Amino acid sequence: MRVVLDTGPLVALLNHRDIHHSWALAAAQPLRPPLYTCEAVVTEAHHLLGRVYQGRRRLHQLTESGRLDLSFSYDLHHREIHALIQAYEDVPMSFADACLVRMAEMDPDSRIFTIDSHFGIYRKHKTRRLKLLIP
Repeated sequence: MRVVLDTGPLVALLNHRDIHHSWALAAAQPLRPPLYTCEAVVTEAHHLLGRVYQGRRRLHQLTESGRLDLSFSYDLHHREIHALIQAYEDVPMSFADACLVRMAEMDPDSRIFTIDSHFGIYRKHKTRRLKLLIP
């Protein structure tokens, strides 16, 4: 199973004061690396961890560890990403969320590791529900 990692659990894993920290640790424990994510998620996490003691350092260590796969390319999927953002304008869908949904579309067995309930609204290939790992 390919696990696509969203910003919320990523931050929760690295911030022991995060309300979802215990859940994220327990949910991540049985997962086999790498977890798949994108640069947009790392950018959001970098911002959110700015006020967490050594949060950005831990994020950098995680990205260097090989436990995250950041190979997703916006350049190769920009049309699909922008189509998703346009389709969900009323939600609205963030750029990072659109990248994650696109990543999920690329693997039928993928699951999105998130704390955000709006992933229950999004659909793969317009009609298929996303498989979620969510509290």
